[in-house]
Amino acid sequence: MKRLIFLFAVLPVCALPVGATDSAPLATLRAVAALSNAQASQHLPVSFEATVTYYARNINGLDVQDGDVAIYVVLTKDAVLVPGDRILVEGTTQPSFLPLVASNKVTLLGHGALPKPFPATFEDLVGTKINCRFIRVHGIIRAADLISSPIAPKARLQLLIEGGYIDLEVESSDANALKSLLDAEVEVSGAAGRIFDGKMQQIGAKIKVSSLADIKVLHRADESPWSLPPTPLDGIIAGYDVQDLSIRLRVHGTITWYRPGEAVVLQSGDKSLWVSTRSIEPLQVGDIADATGFPETHDGHLLLNHAEIQDSHVQAPIPPQPATWHQLAFWGRSKLGGRQYDLESIEGNVVAEVREAAQDEYVLVADGRLFTAVYGHPPPPTSPPPMLEVPLGSTIKVTGICVPLNGDPFNNEAPFNILLRSFSDIQVIARPTPLNVRNLIILAAILLGAVFAVGARSWYLERKRRHETTALAYLERRRSLVLEDLNGSRPLKGIIEQITGLVSFQLRGAASWCEIKDGPSFGQRPAIIASQRIVLKEIRGRSGVLLGTLFAAIPRFVKSSPDESAALALGTGLAKLAIETSSLYQALVYRSEFDLLTDIPNRFSLEKQMETLIHEAHTSGQVFGFVFIDLDRFKEINDQYGHQAGDVYLQEVAQRMKRQLRPGDMLARLGGDEFAVIVQSVRNRTEVEEIAGRLERCFDESFAVEGGQIYGSASVGIALYPENATNRDGLLSTADAAMYVAKQSRKSSVRNASGDAADHLASMRCA
Repeated sequence: MKRLIFLFAVLPVCALPVGATDSAPLATLRAVAALSNAQASQHLPVSFEATVTYYARNINGLDVQDGDVAIYVVLTKDAVLVPGDRILVEGTTQPSFLPLVASNKVTLLGHGALPKPFPATFEDLVGTKINCRFIRVHGIIRAADLISSPIAPKARLQLLIEGGYIDLEVESSDANALKSLLDAEVEVSGAAGRIFDGKMQQIGAKIKVSSLADIKVLHRADESPWSLPPTPLDGIIAGYDVQDLSIRLRVHGTITWYRPGEAVVLQSGDKSLWVSTRSIEPLQVGDIADATGFPETHDGHLLLNHAEIQDSHVQAPIPPQPATWHQLAFWGRSKLGGRQYDLESIEGNVVAEVREAAQDEYVLVADGRLFTAVYGHPPPPTSPPPMLEVPLGSTIKVTGICVPLNGDPFNNEAPFNILLRSFSDIQVIARPTPLNVRNLIILAAILLGAVFAVGARSWYLERKRRHETTALAYLERRRSLVLEDLNGSRPLKGIIEQITGLVSFQLRGAASWCEIKDGPSFGQRPAIIASQRIVLKEIRGRSGVLLGTLFAAIPRFVKSSPDESAALALGTGLAKLAIETSSLYQALVYRSEFDLLTDIPNRFSLEKQMETLIHEAHTSGQVFGFVFIDLDRFKEINDQYGHQAGDVYLQEVAQRMKRQLRPGDMLARLGGDEFAVIVQSVRNRTEVEEIAGRLERCFDESFAVEGGQIYGSASVGIALYPENATNRDGLLSTADAAMYVAKQSRKSSVRNASGDAADHLASMRCA
């Protein structure tokens, strides 16, 4: 998923404007935090001391606090900071959801204790008073997932506290440790933040956590989620239990779209809201109305659920805003973004039109990109009006509600639909040129009455060909997009959904979905299929192994045709290519970068990371450390207890050493019994020696292997860039030599103390 950057709590900060005020800087954090956005927009100078409570390396931002006041600071220059650092911040104020500071200089004054955490409630977190403060909450972990980041690995946990759900953003990539937190009762310390949609409307709250150490486990789940007895797919409602304390709210706006029994869209100025309701009362688009219901978020967007609507019958229509495809497809925070659920109008050329059971669809192209205008049929027993047929190739302007089709509102561009209110929302701007084959045939039929039948048949065939040609062009375009995605890095889910959409288009809107063998189902599977005729085709790999099955649900009154087999054949061919390509790519990437025995990076990954760090450190003047680790007496373990026990021992050693490292540090296996660690962003040799000491001490406790215990130890050597070497080979050689000296010193010490004690150190003791 694709998909993977967090929702930031502030807007990106632009370059400082020329002419910022020359007045004396604000000298305390409290004075800065007391500003309004209007005051902060004057770019007032600041110079204050504060304590770092959270440092987001991936977006170069800080949460800082002094006393009971906190604020967000955007770093315009790279810095190496950790929570607890006392800093001097110099910069200017900037407006955002709340005022923030754009720093031009951050000075490290020293390191001290973090502020005493504030015991926050859900109401505190969704408010504005404790934003960026160091807080503590108590709750239960409901979900734990890793999220891809181009700079630093992160995890997102969902925490249930009294009052609702909040997100935890954790600086960790330890998947096993994260999954072990599921259903655990925890106490969390971190910096408070909020989550926003593309219109900068708050849709939730979060806590930014520096490491897993800031999540204190009070009580783990009584049993692993994976050891629970399986529940039948149709019986999960037995575990459903909701205690909803959400308060009822009332909103006010103009009705811009209404579908009885489903939803209403209200708009006020540049704000709009999807209101979910079961009401079938007659409502007039353009009337001012009130809605009362309960707040909720879905796929990153605000909505009002379980709502009732009251129409004032006072007209105050909202004029639609003209837009381009790129303006409507961009959901990020910019002058072009945040237009979801707004009343918009856009021009495009008609390339296809389809009548489905519940709606009519017009496929248009604008700015070289496709989108769909949808008119939903009125609910039964009202019969839908005849479809408004627009000649293919016509230029039309459609007016309606812009609805995003992507749950992440911060993608650069995302597909969208335009929901039409009636056929009057379709305005023909220009029809195809009258000098077409159809009109020429009609003219010829009038002039040549004797050949009227032939002319009529020619017109019919030409019209059919044009429809087929247009549909084929659209089909080929979507097929090309699928093949482009196969050559890119788009997740398998998105590609399969493209394929099922392609099959659905070929089958005139019939629902299509794909079930991956031993995996999830992608596509649009109808909730009720009893009234449908299901056609399917298995997806077989090159070796004949079953990869999955492609389905289509076709109304029973539609007769079977060769088009069904052709559509499924095309879909299964593309799906087979997508599944096999995805599996091969993932396997190749994993084998090239990870050690298959210990599941940690290999020598290739380590050397690549070292070259990157050396290049960055050379330009920035940073310092980093390198630790070489060699397991003591590993050959004796293999000789005495067998290679299987030795492999298990190596796996346990890798996991134990990995837990001694900080976020951002890298453990790799060089081969055999040799390991190495890259220690990033250190100030001096003492910090590297402290990490090396942790690695040595983690062998103090025995390792449980195949019913017994192994006592082991390791010799380590360290090197510092650039103190010991300025290239990769030099760092490896220096650390290896230091390790060798440590190993010889250990052997000499052990021989002098007791020969028997050295033998006992690596012996296996049965449980």
